[in-house]
Amino acid sequence: MKEEIYLMTSQAHSQRSSFKQVLSTNKLTFGLLTPIEGYPQSDIPTLHQHLELAKLADESGFAALWLRDVPFRDPTFGDVAQVFDPMVYASWLSASTTKISIGTAGMILPLRDPIAISKQALSVDQLSQGRFILGVSSGDRPSEYPAFGIQFEERASIFRDSFEMIRVLSQQTFPRHKSQHFGNLDGSLDLLPKPFTGQLPIVAVGRCGQELDWLAQHADAWIGHQSHLESLPALIRAWHTSSLSEPKPYGYGTFFELDRNPNAPLIWGRGIRAGRNTLIDLWRRQQEQGVSHVALNLRVSHRPAKETLLELAEYVLPQFA
Repeated sequence: MKEEIYLMTSQAHSQRSSFKQVLSTNKLTFGLLTPIEGYPQSDIPTLHQHLELAKLADESGFAALWLRDVPFRDPTFGDVAQVFDPMVYASWLSASTTKISIGTAGMILPLRDPIAISKQALSVDQLSQGRFILGVSSGDRPSEYPAFGIQFEERASIFRDSFEMIRVLSQQTFPRHKSQHFGNLDGSLDLLPKPFTGQLPIVAVGRCGQELDWLAQHADAWIGHQSHLESLPALIRAWHTSSLSEPKPYGYGTFFELDRNPNAPLIWGRGIRAGRNTLIDLWRRQQEQGVSHVALNLRVSHRPAKETLLELAEYVLPQFA
C-alpha cells in the first residue's frame, strides 16, 4: 500500500506526465500567471472569482497556471501576486481542477529551505497526479533578504546549492549529499513521497543569477522574461546550443492585455498589447523560432479576465492545438 501511495513511478504514470504537455520543443502552449485578473491601479488583487477563473482556464485549454512566490508586500515594488503562499495555493488549485498543470514561477530558493520545498513540491506532485511543475528563481527583491537573514549578494551561490539538494532529495533513495549552505545527508534518511512520474520537473524562471550553460545542464526547461522581438531568436539559439544533448524547451512570461479590436497592432514594451489576429501571427512566428510556452500576466489589463480568457480560448488556442 505504501508503494502505491508514495512511489507511483510506473511507465503508465510517466506517459501521463503533463510536463511535456506544457513544455515541449515541438509545439507552443499558453499559461496564465496568477492572480488571473487585471489590477493596474493597485498592488493588491481583488481575487474575485479566482477559483471560477482557474476552472475556466482548465476547461478552456490553457496548459498551465503559474503561481508567484512573493513573501512580503513591498510598496516600492508594487505587486503582491496572488497573496496566498504558492505551495498552499497550488495544492488547493490542483484539487479544484482536472487537466491544467500547476507550476510555481518561481520559488525563491535562497529564501526557502530546500528540504521543505522538496517535501511540499513532491506532495503536490503526487496529490495532483503529476500535474505539478516546480519553477525556481533566485529572487529580485533585495528588501526581502534581510528579513530572512540572507545576504542578497550570495543568492546565486545559495540558489545552486539548494537546486542540487532538491534534485538529490527527489531523485535518490536514502541519499548522501554535502551542502555548502544547508545541511548534509548521510544516507540514513529518505524523503517521501517521490515524484509521480519518476522525476520532478524543475524549471528555471529568469536567469537565477546563473550562466546559461549551468541552467541548460541542470534545469528541465527555461522560462525567461519577455525579450525584444529582434533578440528572441538569438536568445533561443544560445539556449538550445547550451544544452548538453537535445534542446530543452524555452518559454517566456509577459504582462499582457488583449485589445478588443481583433486587428489592433502589436504594442511591445513592458508587456504585450494587441488584437487576437495580430497575436496569432506573432505567436506562429515565435513557435517557428523555438518558443515552447508563453505565460500571460493579466496584471496590466483593463478588460475583465473572463472576457479575455473566453476570447483567447475561442480564437487563439485552437490555432496551436
